[in-house]
Amino acid sequence: MNELLQYIFAGITNGAIYAIIALGFTMLYNATELINFAQGEFVMLGALGLVSLRTGLHWPLPVAFAVTVLGVSAVGMVLERLAIRTVRKPHPIVLVIITVGASILLRGLAMLGWGKDSFSVPYFSKHPPIQVSEATILPQSLWIVGIVLLTVGVLQFFYKRTLAGKAMHACAINKKAASLLGIPSERMVLLAFAISAALGAVGGMIIAPITMCSYDMGTLLGLKGFCAAMLGGLGSSFGAVLGGFLLGILESLGIGFFSSSLKEPTAFLLLLLILYIRPSGLLGAKAVKRF
Repeated sequence: MNELLQYIFAGITNGAIYAIIALGFTMLYNATELINFAQGEFVMLGALGLVSLRTGLHWPLPVAFAVTVLGVSAVGMVLERLAIRTVRKPHPIVLVIITVGASILLRGLAMLGWGKDSFSVPYFSKHPPIQVSEATILPQSLWIVGIVLLTVGVLQFFYKRTLAGKAMHACAINKKAASLLGIPSERMVLLAFAISAALGAVGGMIIAPITMCSYDMGTLLGLKGFCAAMLGGLGSSFGAVLGGFLLGILESLGIGFFSSSLKEPTAFLLLLLILYIRPSGLLGAKAVKRF
């Protein structure tokens, strides 16, 4: 029972990270119907940005956190303006290939900037581990879950209580109709890229203290975030969160009770299973749009 509890705690921590990455996919998909395979590189830039500002320049954590989010958001906006908006025939397959190319480019630039070494940053707080029965919870895990839940709350407030959030939701429903009503759809798409990149940066920063950060860390995390988004239902914010936590817990239980070699295949086996049984995901709409 104590081992099970420990595996669940570890799964919740990993699941929270997958959830916020999945939220980045969902946020952008809702506004543009685009799946951005450079989302994992936003996670990587967030982690390495925090490494540079926190351990390199010794900036205070809140300042380093905010500056990193703004910097990665700016990268997302540049990607939209230079690589996405300039496409003459924005077919979905073409746009997906562009995001794959952007992922490779960002990974290469990060390798040039930070090198191939791995880095780490200290925990957000220096409190001792918390004992629950005979299981242990790291304080960083509480930071991770708390920041993810706060982010989900802020996103819901943004969508339901702010004019920009309602305008973005209108563009997601029908971009042409929103434009006829005077909503600047291009600005909404730009904002969606900025917020999606910011979510990736937050995911990278909260995971940085519990893993080694390197230029190639974003690829696998991005794929797992995509699997979590598909598992919960691509386009559903609550589905992204549910899919992330479910993936993290099942992955942790598979490692604990079966084999550590199941850590990577678990996400993709779940993806294949959900695509076979329910292509729209657990909380997604039943109708699936095909191109």
